[in-house]
Amino acid sequence: MARKKKLIPNETPLSAQSKVILELIQYNEKEYAKYEDLPIAELIANIKADQVNWVNLDGLEEKSIVQKIADHFCLHTLLVEDITSDHQPKVEEYDDYLFFTLKMLYRIEENKIDYEQISFVLGKDYLLSFQEKEGDLFGQLRERIRLDQGRVRKKKADYLLYRVIDIIVDNYYNVLDAIGQQIETIEEEIYKNSSEKQFKNIQKLKKELIFLRKALYPLRDAMSKIIKDESGFIDGSNHRYYADVYDHVVHLIDSLDTYKDLTSGLMDIYINTLNTRMNEVMKVLTVISTIFMPLTFIVGVYGMNFNTEKGSLNMPELNSPYGYPIVMGFMAIIVIVMIRYFKYKKWF
Repeated sequence: MARKKKLIPNETPLSAQSKVILELIQYNEKEYAKYEDLPIAELIANIKADQVNWVNLDGLEEKSIVQKIADHFCLHTLLVEDITSDHQPKVEEYDDYLFFTLKMLYRIEENKIDYEQISFVLGKDYLLSFQEKEGDLFGQLRERIRLDQGRVRKKKADYLLYRVIDIIVDNYYNVLDAIGQQIETIEEEIYKNSSEKQFKNIQKLKKELIFLRKALYPLRDAMSKIIKDESGFIDGSNHRYYADVYDHVVHLIDSLDTYKDLTSGLMDIYINTLNTRMNEVMKVLTVISTIFMPLTFIVGVYGMNFNTEKGSLNMPELNSPYGYPIVMGFMAIIVIVMIRYFKYKKWF
């Protein structure tokens, strides 16, 4: 569910193209607070060590804001570079925090997946999330936290990280379902009337499946590493939740492989349909050519115009008043006989 929020006041003026949104959600079992529209320095000043602090940043164009957050939480320089650059999903352990990055998928528009990279930094009492653009999938989660529904308010920051990852992974199913529907649509179009349009759509789907493969396989490895984590960032009671997300990722990979095979099958169907259509055309042309072969022979023979008044060679039909209709009728009989014979053989 996308959300709309005001741009934060910032000490450094943002460019007209930059859109930076910053919020802090702070809670424990008894208290809840949400901060928006604050300068970065004031927002950081509201962070409390005895509560879970979820700092979310939308828009990475303003590097100074990212750097101020990094300075406050003592984030490594290489980690900041990973946040602001494109990476495959991965997880890295540092002394005081855990870094996790993955792709957040939204929908498929015109055979292209709408996505962004999202990065998380998990500490003892905080979760930092860095997004590339405005809007995400966490609207319902924010509302559940505000209303104290479910376990989130009773758990620590590591459980919050599980919830956001679980929401992202669950939306992968929606994207894969959309791909499955597109595969069915393209297959129906190919059977009705295959064209270059279907070929281009198949190629686009193959590219998106390759992208999903690059997003899911490293994500599986990252989730496996979290499950095996012994650093203490993930509470032992929450390992089963992360294991459940890992199972979902494995299932998504299986579905992805199935769709990959179906897409390859679409290409085979497309090629076979083209070959079948070509064979039908060639068959019709062959039948027409075969019918006209004896007719051409007869016309060629009578086109020689050999007419001898006296002699052994004589073509009496040339002098007969009924010669022309007789020959034409004979030719028509040949055509009818050949067509009936071809139908009897089921050649067309």
